[in-house]
Amino acid sequence: MDCNASKAVDGKADTRWSTAFVDPQWIQIDLGDGAVIHRVVLNWEAAYGKAYQLQTSNDATTWTTLYSTAQGAGGTETLTVSGSGRYIRLYGTQRGTPYGYSLFEFQVYGTSSTSGNPGGGNTPTAIVTPPPTSGWNMIWNDEFNSASGTAPDANKWSPAVGGGGWGNQELEYYTNNNNAKQDGSGNLVIEARKENSANYQCWYGTCQYTSARLITQHKFEFTHGRVEARIKIPYGQGIWPSIWMMGNDIDTAGWPNNGEIDIFENIGREPGMVHGTVHGPGYSGANGIGGAYTLPGGARVADDYHLFAVEWTTNQIDFFLDGTKYFTVTRATVEQHGKWVYDHPFYLLLNVAVGGTWPGNPDGSSTYPQKMSVDYVRVYQPQ
Repeated sequence: MDCNASKAVDGKADTRWSTAFVDPQWIQIDLGDGAVIHRVVLNWEAAYGKAYQLQTSNDATTWTTLYSTAQGAGGTETLTVSGSGRYIRLYGTQRGTPYGYSLFEFQVYGTSSTSGNPGGGNTPTAIVTPPPTSGWNMIWNDEFNSASGTAPDANKWSPAVGGGGWGNQELEYYTNNNNAKQDGSGNLVIEARKENSANYQCWYGTCQYTSARLITQHKFEFTHGRVEARIKIPYGQGIWPSIWMMGNDIDTAGWPNNGEIDIFENIGREPGMVHGTVHGPGYSGANGIGGAYTLPGGARVADDYHLFAVEWTTNQIDFFLDGTKYFTVTRATVEQHGKWVYDHPFYLLLNVAVGGTWPGNPDGSSTYPQKMSVDYVRVYQPQ
């Protein structure tokens, strides 16, 4: 299910906005005009906000609190308020469940100060404003907010094209952006398909699958910082989605001497688990140094968006899922196996592989197309 912010203002009771499992989170509505606001109705899914504020603003920068509670009970909350502004946001500071915030509808009632119409003169639109990341400055990002069908931003991403197996005996052919498009709802969608209308050739013969692999090599490279990406992954035997980083000296040093940091990987036969791993000289492939995290309660990673992140310094790399740090690798640990190769620039990669030595190949249970929806990718460095 697509759970982006627009679903909270689409007037449909069976669609919803949902977030990662971390506080704080917020959703902001542009009412289109300045408005005098009298009432707000929040129709929560089971994952609700226990502590939150309703705030208004004329410029989406300076906010005034209309309503505040630490005793939110979920369900349908009808709130009488008094205030004005072009923008209104729900700012959640404490979740009522271990999961994220999930809202079927965010309804705002009032009178436009210019048109006299309830809720403003234009169609309300909702966006999610990035939660503050304390101690970090954003140095690069892609929010994927272009029109439906738009290719990835060529100033930020290049397609890696081919079907040579990519060192893993993968089955897909990575196309020149045919399988990577923005959806018009704030996502980049990478789609793995069981098709080959262009008669692409792979290492094993005529390719059976197509997908996409995007890289920032030569366009954006950085040393140390925090990378975070909000992603809804695909699922199924043989599916292998990932966001990762490679050392920019790969053309001269070669792999694994250049270094690799896998921010997250998931393989279809482990639907509830994510992996974070580093690869370098003396510790690569099946001998990479990594950790894994399993979602509680038998949840499947593909069932919702999740926030995947790493924080990378000169002495260690921390791996996070939805704000929970689940694995740390230190320089000292790495140097027990080989050389620490993480003090030079790296670039980003996004891809969905099909088959390969680790996930295994698709079987009769696999269905296509499979889509990875990327809400955003952001890179920070310390303030």
